[in-house]
Amino acid sequence: MELILLGLVFILIIAAQVPPLVKKKMWRELAAFSVLLLVGMIYSFGLALDLPLPNPARAVEAVFGPLTRLMQKMLI
Repeated sequence: MELILLGLVFILIIAAQVPPLVKKKMWRELAAFSVLLLVGMIYSFGLALDLPLPNPARAVEAVFGPLTRLMQKMLI
């Protein structure tokens, strides 16, 4: 049941956001929206199905951790 509701929520989001982007021919924004929505859908359905998923905070830490350490060394 929760998978059906989750699917309906994503269908509503698509129905509300995609037509204006297509009408205004905002193709790059539509592509970015599609990629982010797809990632959100995969993660949401994975959580609903109790699949073991990676923690997104670790990805952010892996990207920005070295930059943070570099900035700390520069300030000291």
